Amino acid sequence: MDFSVGSTKISFLRGDITDQDTEAIVNAANSSLMGGGGVDGAIHRAGGPEIIEECKRIISEIGRLETGKAVITSGGNLKARYVIHAVGPVWRGGRSKEDELLRSAYASSLDVAGRNGVKSLSFPSISTGAYGFPIDAASAIAVKSVFKTAEKSAFSEIRFVLFSDPDLDAYVAAAAAFKKTIVK
Repeated sequence: MDFSVGSTKISFLRGDITDQDTEAIVNAANSSLMGGGGVDGAIHRAGGPEIIEECKRIISEIGRLETGKAVITSGGNLKARYVIHAVGPVWRGGRSKEDELLRSAYASSLDVAGRNGVKSLSFPSISTGAYGFPIDAASAIAVKSVFKTAEKSAFSEIRFVLFSDPDLDAYVAAAAAFKKTIVK
């Protein structure tokens, strides 16, 4: 499913983010940037040692990456030239600013991409795996963040690459609902 927002094509597809050929992919990272499970582990395995070495260098400079923030490395062995590592929040029942932190993770990823001249990027569903963020709420936050940025950006394409059909359905539903609210 595709949407156009300004001059940006926004696509929703089921797939493996490590196979994407956009200029950058976004990693649902942990604050250590050292890999882990899910999307994070898959990106580190597919991207190879170059990514982990760059992450080690970043962490030696900053200590850890704060929740809601993002940094960029090369793509290593991936098709994507870059990986943007974004730390989303762990779900704690919605009482610990999780919505705000998730919005910040998407906004920071888009900002890092823009500052590095990236015109196309692919997002996974940040924080909805091991971090437990409810998919319906997370997809609404992600879609709204990306659509609002796309209205005034120079991105040519932004993809949401979802691992399962239920996740894909949630994101497509969130996009359709959000588009209805902005169509007058």
